[in-house]
Amino acid sequence: MGATTTAEADVMARARASGARDAAIETMPRERLRALQLERLRATVANAWSNVPLHRERMRSAGVTIDDIATLDDVVRLPFTVKTDLRDAYPFGLFARPVGELARLHASSGTTGKPTVVGYTARDLDNWAGLMARSLACAGARPGDVVHNAYGYGLFTGGLGAHYGAEKLGAVVVPMSGGSTERQIALIVDFGARVLCATPSYALAIAEMAEAQGVDLRRQGRLQVGLFGAEPWSEALRREIEARLGLKAIDIYGLSEIMGPGVACECPEQAGLHGWEDHFLFEVIDPETGTPLADGEAGELVITTLTKEALPMLRYRTRDITRMTGEPCGCGRTHRRILRVTGRNDDMLIIRGVNVYPSQIEAVLVGLPGIAPHYQLVVERRGSLDHVSIEVEAAPEAAASSYPELARRVAHHVKSLVGITTDVTMKAPGEIPRSQGKAVRVRDLRPKAH
Repeated sequence: MGATTTAEADVMARARASGARDAAIETMPRERLRALQLERLRATVANAWSNVPLHRERMRSAGVTIDDIATLDDVVRLPFTVKTDLRDAYPFGLFARPVGELARLHASSGTTGKPTVVGYTARDLDNWAGLMARSLACAGARPGDVVHNAYGYGLFTGGLGAHYGAEKLGAVVVPMSGGSTERQIALIVDFGARVLCATPSYALAIAEMAEAQGVDLRRQGRLQVGLFGAEPWSEALRREIEARLGLKAIDIYGLSEIMGPGVACECPEQAGLHGWEDHFLFEVIDPETGTPLADGEAGELVITTLTKEALPMLRYRTRDITRMTGEPCGCGRTHRRILRVTGRNDDMLIIRGVNVYPSQIEAVLVGLPGIAPHYQLVVERRGSLDHVSIEVEAAPEAAASSYPELARRVAHHVKSLVGITTDVTMKAPGEIPRSQGKAVRVRDLRPKAH
């Protein structure tokens, strides 16, 4: 191993100070990291083969055995796993451990069918807490910080994931959950929170409510770091949140099927999320053909868990569209970075032949004069084609008489920058529903298939 760089030494020093991370892992040379990944991949495949009938049957059908996984590149021989597999196996059919050996269960809301259920052994929970502690420290949190946690608690993984990670870091957790926004603001100020954990849409709602109350969180609060995730968000919204809350907005990534929050996290360089490769193997594939793509090419993120005991996932198709890069990061970490998720395959709209993600519309709207960063897309079927309308909220200072001109301006910018023609309806301040969790950006009024 070569001499430690100044950046690597800084990462390691901060890790030792936190007592919660293994800095040697974060700055591990690539060849050693890949060797660790292969060892853990083979163990994961063995766990899945021995304990999960679906994985064993699919591997047999594909003519793949454990011995066939001799290199990391051999992961492409394994069959994909998709979200419907969890629903079809509801509730415990994909678990590799009996329920009685688990320490916790989480589940999705199940609003569109059976919920997806995920389970954790005690070791899984310890790994999760460690990765969230690593992510918080990567973002700039420190032991002793007051962490205001506005992620939802309960079956949603966000709240408890951030909570136990912050405790493992040695931070002081305020377990607020979502809602009661006025009280959130009071506690952020009174308790001197330095770190805010929330969805980006709810962070914006906190900023908006504080301004309405006459509270300047940039001056009256002590917030410096925001850890925001659970929904796609644009670079424009990041800058909006930073300006209004006076903090550095850091992107964090995760999904319940893989672990929860803490699968990847940005450092203050804000140049992509470090995917924690000692626990996960990442691929980007062409979403149509399933063919692996090279670094820098946009496609669907696929993740294989490397240390999960209760719910090993082999080549899980996340539906998230992104790119990956192995270019060195200025922070000294060696783990490859996931670039900003632009949307999900199942969120993508095809409007007169143009592929559109809600985050593309958001990037156009945020920062336009007279426009508030609150919107919804309304999708309808007109004849044989889909049509999207935009409902967007006017800024409080915009006069009602200016709404027609604002609507024309929004339609022009969307046409110019996204490439679709839309109807735009201006709404008065407060008329677009606010979210206390994941924002609902699309109202789909198209007839449901039977």
